[in-house]
Amino acid sequence: MNSTMIQFFHWYTDGDSQLYDQIKNSADYLNDLGIDHVWFPPAYKAAGGGYSVGYDPYDLFDLGEFDQKNSVPTKYGSKDQYLNSIKALKENNINVIVDIVLNHKAGGDEKETFQAIKVDEENRKKAISEVHDIESYTKFTFPGRGDTYSNFKWNFSCFSGVDYAEGQDKAIYRIINDFGKWDDMIDDEKGNYDFLMYDDIEHRNPAVREELNHWGKWYQELTDFDGVRLDAVKHISNDFYKEWLALLRSNSGKNIFAVGEYWAPGQLTLLQKYIDYTEGCMSLFDSSLQHNFHVASNEGNTYDLRQIFNETLTLADPIHSVSLVDNHDTQPLQSLEAPVDQWFKPLAYALILLRENGFPCIFYPDLFGAKYTDKDKEGNDQEIFLDKVEKIEELLKARKNFAYGNQKDYFDDANVLGWVREGNEEHAGCAVVLSNKDASEKSMEMGTLYAGKTFYDYVGWFENKVTIDENGWGNFPVPAGNVSVWVAEN
Repeated sequence: MNSTMIQFFHWYTDGDSQLYDQIKNSADYLNDLGIDHVWFPPAYKAAGGGYSVGYDPYDLFDLGEFDQKNSVPTKYGSKDQYLNSIKALKENNINVIVDIVLNHKAGGDEKETFQAIKVDEENRKKAISEVHDIESYTKFTFPGRGDTYSNFKWNFSCFSGVDYAEGQDKAIYRIINDFGKWDDMIDDEKGNYDFLMYDDIEHRNPAVREELNHWGKWYQELTDFDGVRLDAVKHISNDFYKEWLALLRSNSGKNIFAVGEYWAPGQLTLLQKYIDYTEGCMSLFDSSLQHNFHVASNEGNTYDLRQIFNETLTLADPIHSVSLVDNHDTQPLQSLEAPVDQWFKPLAYALILLRENGFPCIFYPDLFGAKYTDKDKEGNDQEIFLDKVEKIEELLKARKNFAYGNQKDYFDDANVLGWVREGNEEHAGCAVVLSNKDASEKSMEMGTLYAGKTFYDYVGWFENKVTIDENGWGNFPVPAGNVSVWVAEN
């Protein structure tokens, strides 16, 4: 079967410990659609307690089990609910992808005094103060958990920098430690982009690495997860994840899938450089393709669809590409806001679900819808409604049942793209046509194996059928600004 992942949350997912139960109750539905990987949100206790999305991690060992940060459960539920949802997925042969946030920690329990130096936020290599004492929340003792699962206590030697100093300006402070500088990154963005937020973990500290390796082994043994989504990898030494993933795979005896978040829209060479530096130990989200979808949806019928895969990882290195249409960072009112307009989403999903290359990941609101309120850039409350993508279930089922075999492209028109999948021994193929302008049709060759066969529009726009001629060709229509998927009757 063609594998498909879903990101089963978004930035504004409802709290009240509902999500894990929803995942458990959706297992049959997901299986029916051909979704065989579920990406969970960060499952451990964060600084925001029961309100946190999870990207401000406090205690990696607290999966909604201990009374910490004013809550026992996380936003998404308790440890028992979490494990029950995983069990339900496994019973439906669905793989579990867990979200790993090892760049930083937040919500320290106690303050410590240590030496640091303030740096320029736009060039972190540039010091803008003398070395001086600062006081910050860098001591993590986990009083609610104690020594259960681990007796490791974090202190300032476990971090390379902080963005809070008691009684001083909000700024980035590099901690003066044994390593003398920020950890090496593969790019010179902001001089050095090791520091992102909160208390930045010092991965060069052997004790820290040992603890994070211990935690990965513990987490995998407890949950039997099948894959990891790695947060903020552009801010972490590539050497760390090479070691961490190698040990995780060795300890579990499983070929744990890994996808990293290196968000660099339009910078394919950076993604390729990172894959090279990490020796292909993980895939990456194709941020360049997501950016192309965003631009194409805004430009409408002036966008040349033949350019949609230009400078994308899905074209250049499909083995290491996880393709997506939107995520929790690109959705409206978020930090990397670059949503794909609703009219274009069926086209975008056809482009990641029904072609050979890339491992597609669909976004929770695109399957279930979402509504939420947050402040816009001017500070005004804005209510957002994200509708379920039109025909998303049909497109998913078309991937599950028909998107197999040799692919032939018909990318000869700026506004109308087409391709065929010839099928294989177990599956019949399909013909896909999409338009960002007028209603049209595309003449394409399905192959003589299909000669005389009648094709119908699987997504349901057309009642009329298409008959394949004796040479294996057919004329396949598409509605204006939409997509049609043609499959053989019977």
